[in-house]
Amino acid sequence: MKLMRKNKISLDTVEPCPDGQWQPALSAACHRLDLPMPVVVPKHERDWQTFRQIRFLPEHFLEHIPYDRMEVEWFDPDSKDTRHRSDDPRNG
Repeated sequence: MKLMRKNKISLDTVEPCPDGQWQPALSAACHRLDLPMPVVVPKHERDWQTFRQIRFLPEHFLEHIPYDRMEVEWFDPDSKDTRHRSDDPRNG
């Protein structure tokens, strides 16, 4: 999860997401960063199913957040598929 302000990452965290259970992982990440839980609408569910990524905007929160958006994405650290990775040696 990344919290963005002016197109820069202000805060980020990584939570395990076993078996694609992204909502408990989102809840744990929000708790860790002391943020309110966003309202999940059907569009978020579709984005997760299609792209494995969700963007929450300030209007998706019941409380004020001092960020422009929150991005949530899933990645498999054990994947041998390197199509989406750069050639940067730090990627391992």
